[in-house]
Amino acid sequence: MWRILSALLLASTASQAADPVLRFSVAESWAMPLIRVEQQQPVEGILHDLMLAVARDVGHRAQFHVLPRLRLQHAMENGDIDVRCYVAQSWLTIPENTYLWSLPLLQQRDLLVGQPGEMQPLLPKQLAPQAIGTVLGYTYSTIEPLFASGQLQREDSRNQLLVLNKLNANRYRYAISNQLSLDWFNRELPAGQRLRPLAVVEEQSLGCVVRNAPDLPVQGILRALLHLKASGELQQIIERYTQPTVATP
Repeated sequence: MWRILSALLLASTASQAADPVLRFSVAESWAMPLIRVEQQQPVEGILHDLMLAVARDVGHRAQFHVLPRLRLQHAMENGDIDVRCYVAQSWLTIPENTYLWSLPLLQQRDLLVGQPGEMQPLLPKQLAPQAIGTVLGYTYSTIEPLFASGQLQREDSRNQLLVLNKLNANRYRYAISNQLSLDWFNRELPAGQRLRPLAVVEEQSLGCVVRNAPDLPVQGILRALLHLKASGELQQIIERYTQPTVATP
């Protein structure tokens, strides 16, 4: 019996090793609910589940490459990754036909966020000169002029969760956060302790880019992404990670 079990285990391991690999990029700056990384490998989150679903649909094994945001462009240019998700076309400069775009999958809303006591809507241009929380390597195009003029100064953190933790700890009065990360941060807090969205800074549609190469099932990957959106599976994944866990009093 032990020999049979050993043979089955070896066969399973060999089969997995023989599966073709689909290489996904993961930005170090991502945080929950987008993704959670342990020991340089993602273990849960919206994008983690999305990538696994795509790899499953095309019969490949997902392989994750966790990289600093500023190294992602170089990895794409070198062909070191096959699929990069959660990107907008305005963010990338890639040679024509090197990568193909999926349809828009997610909507990112970047918000000006304040502490729980902040009640009134407030635009970034209305802020007095001060430092605000930002994510390292991320460009906030609509408020870059305020950084350039010196009215606002960036206080960068490695990822979005750290930005919100510092805001919650009064390291600064305001920060920029995407809606998904803010909802995740607030989901276990009572209503009176939640960080407050004050204004929409920028809103844009994000999708994935797929390396256009004969060794990849490019059209299959694009169809898998389309099916995830059209079938409602992607929305179910999002809701799994964004539903509040504490009732509002």
